[in-house]
Amino acid sequence: MNRFILVFVLFSLQLYAGNKKILVMNRSETVVADWAKNAPNAELIRVTPETVMKHIADADGFIGNIKPEHVRAGKNLKWVQILSAGAEKVLHLSGGTDLRDSSIVLTNNQIVQGPEIADHAMAMLLAFTRDIPSFIGDRQRGVWTRRTEKLIELYGKTAIVIGVGGIGMQIAQRAWAFGMHVIGVDPDDVPFSPFIKYVVKPDRLDEVLPDGDVVFMAAPHTPESHKMIGSTQFELMKRGAYFIAVSRGGTYDLNSLVKALDSQKLTAAGVDVTDPEPLPAGHALWQFDNVIVTPHIAGRSDQDRSRMFGMVRNNIRRFSEGKPLLNVVNKKKGY
Repeated sequence: MNRFILVFVLFSLQLYAGNKKILVMNRSETVVADWAKNAPNAELIRVTPETVMKHIADADGFIGNIKPEHVRAGKNLKWVQILSAGAEKVLHLSGGTDLRDSSIVLTNNQIVQGPEIADHAMAMLLAFTRDIPSFIGDRQRGVWTRRTEKLIELYGKTAIVIGVGGIGMQIAQRAWAFGMHVIGVDPDDVPFSPFIKYVVKPDRLDEVLPDGDVVFMAAPHTPESHKMIGSTQFELMKRGAYFIAVSRGGTYDLNSLVKALDSQKLTAAGVDVTDPEPLPAGHALWQFDNVIVTPHIAGRSDQDRSRMFGMVRNNIRRFSEGKPLLNVVNKKKGY
């Protein structure tokens, strides 16, 4: 009899443990229904900024960019999933210390958007090294002009990749495939990779910058990486280098980039991210013919949505079943 009671209690506890209430911010009913099918033991509730506080008190999980007031009201929260790779909006911007200093597990979509962002970074570099913008101008004017003085071969050149995470590693892979020597910069110990010659810590950034023919900014935006590329770093870069930024605009100083371009220290720059965003009309960066500005769309492609939603769907199932989550963020480091 006692054994029967024990089994019943254990079963009841297991059933209760699997009945997780998860709020989903600003997603369509179709998306929420699709995610819910994969986790029958979870209750997914679609919320908006206007309705979230009605449900947050007893929620176990939250999907979306959570705000400090939600964290404070969510006494039962154990997990937050953001759809972006960058976690700065929920960790160290707008009072994000509530989440950072809590016991709540944070997961993100790191690596998921790596392929298209790496493609975008290389596309910007290749546009410059093959002088594509000028030939596009010739097509618009209907003229045939053979110019070869700006055509650059990537083979044998050196790429500095700042931030060797999910995005940076895939940039390194592509640069290596073009025959480039790749030097990584990262605060963490990066596992051996045949694509990277060696990796240095950020305190040695200034030491390796003069070797770079191209500098890729792929680091997450954290207090430690805020404007880590400034006037000193642009001055240390090799004259004629290329600068490509595809992670977050706060990692480099925009005014210093303008000065480096104005002084012709850099041959060209490609930026998908700026600080501020959007880049204001009339900003000095718009005036340069040797600059490509794209509106923070490097992470978009025909495949990114399915991978992003697939990661969330997988984590919902794992959370509802009490399994380890994927892409757990180190909240103290910010990535």
